[in-house]
Amino acid sequence: MRKLFMKFALLSLAAILVLSACGGAGGGSKLAPLGDNFTFGMLLVGAKNDQGWSQAHYDAGLYVQQKIPGAKMIYLENVYSGSPSYPGQTASQLAEQLVSQGAKLIIFNSDDMKDEALKFANAHPDIYVIGSSDDWTWKDGKNYQESPNQVDIMGRMEYMKMVAGCAAALTTQTGKIGYLGPLINDETRRLASSAFLGAKYCWTNVLNKDAAQLSFKVTWIGFWFNIPGVTSDPTQVADDFYNSGYDVVLSGIDTTEALVEAKKMHDAGKNTYAIAYDFKDNCNVAPDICLGVPYFNWGPAYLTTIQTAMKGTWQEGFQWNGPDWKDINNPDTSAVGFIKGNGLSADASTKLDGFISQLAGGLNLWTGPINLQDGTVYLADGVVGTDQQVWYLPQLLQGMEGQSVSQ
Repeated sequence: MRKLFMKFALLSLAAILVLSACGGAGGGSKLAPLGDNFTFGMLLVGAKNDQGWSQAHYDAGLYVQQKIPGAKMIYLENVYSGSPSYPGQTASQLAEQLVSQGAKLIIFNSDDMKDEALKFANAHPDIYVIGSSDDWTWKDGKNYQESPNQVDIMGRMEYMKMVAGCAAALTTQTGKIGYLGPLINDETRRLASSAFLGAKYCWTNVLNKDAAQLSFKVTWIGFWFNIPGVTSDPTQVADDFYNSGYDVVLSGIDTTEALVEAKKMHDAGKNTYAIAYDFKDNCNVAPDICLGVPYFNWGPAYLTTIQTAMKGTWQEGFQWNGPDWKDINNPDTSAVGFIKGNGLSADASTKLDGFISQLAGGLNLWTGPINLQDGTVYLADGVVGTDQQVWYLPQLLQGMEGQSVSQ
């Protein structure tokens, strides 16, 4: 935002959730246990019904309410830098509004609020803080800051992006895969690159095709979703892909433009498909052209973490939670999952199941030889990437087209 990337892969989520790569100080005298009846607040970067990132978090809050009688969620939507919904107000100030309404724990659900989450946590040592996708409390990371009342949580979406990339490679007829990217940072580079690794593996090892015949292009819009006049229009970016021979587009943004445009093109007679992102029901937008959706399931991690605040066992910590390989779509145990779409053929579906089984069995695509986009050796032949090398990926990978850093 870690020890070997696959270290926790075969463990159940229950084991992962109680193991933080942190240690750190305990709750301390300023953190009172939440008790049985409490209010928790959530700041959502988008809308609670965006059919993407924010809806997945909102649904996780509902999951916590269901599992903990007496828990009450309050929230604010569209919280991002420069949001017209809250002119002149920062995320930390908006978190204080939730505290004034009784919240004893605040979830900052986007890395756009990363600095504000830490600022708020430091200013309010008596309030529990969860930062989604942040790395402040990762002691082995590059950005560690002591913050006893904070826990940072992320899912190992890298696996599911590999699955998505594989599905794209198994489906494309042109050998041209597009990736609709948000902004450029460590997280988005490693997720786009994971999709590429999955696509390349299935193209070469499952379909036995020449890697040189596979094109994988990333186009960034500039934020997690469209902001007119600020970002590139994701609808236009998706159309540009489809109109230039890319027949499968993977979405890396919070909203559904890739699916919507693929359906329009498909209805007009083109052989186009899309892969959704973030939210488990996203394929419902365009079921017949959706190949699947890699999604986050935040509920179990939020539940387990909040329960430590209730019991007085809270500890500063970082979680990078993996799938439950026994059932990647188990709503109570798997932090990330993949749901197939109707657009995936029966043959591709069978091959994809085989790939998922290989990942579950220990296949690690973050193993060298892997070069960065500029040709620099990143992982030598046979070298397994550390968690730090995966998390803090500095460039896209060799074989990918698109910007690696912001200009």
